[in-house]
Amino acid sequence: MEQIQIIEIKDTVYEETYAAHIQKNGAKWIGWVPEVPDVKCQENTQEELLKMLEKKLHEALVAEDEAWEKQFEEDVKAGHLDTLREEALEDLRAGKCIDL
Repeated sequence: MEQIQIIEIKDTVYEETYAAHIQKNGAKWIGWVPEVPDVKCQENTQEELLKMLEKKLHEALVAEDEAWEKQFEEDVKAGHLDTLREEALEDLRAGKCIDL
């Protein structure tokens, strides 16, 4: 195996940059994104690997975003955020908020 290279991958939708780790392993290239454990793959060329890492990173970010939104909606429906809502309204009524 060759030395690990670190390549920045930017997700244009979420406007975040991630460090992809890539390495030549025999005839193949392997890669992964440590910050997003589900993102790892193997391809024949470095170019194919980088394209696939970018695609898998975006898919993982979308899935994470959708899971977060679903959990938030469930928490709202279950009333888990009611206390925070009441505290915010009390602060608003007490003049503790600044109009942005």
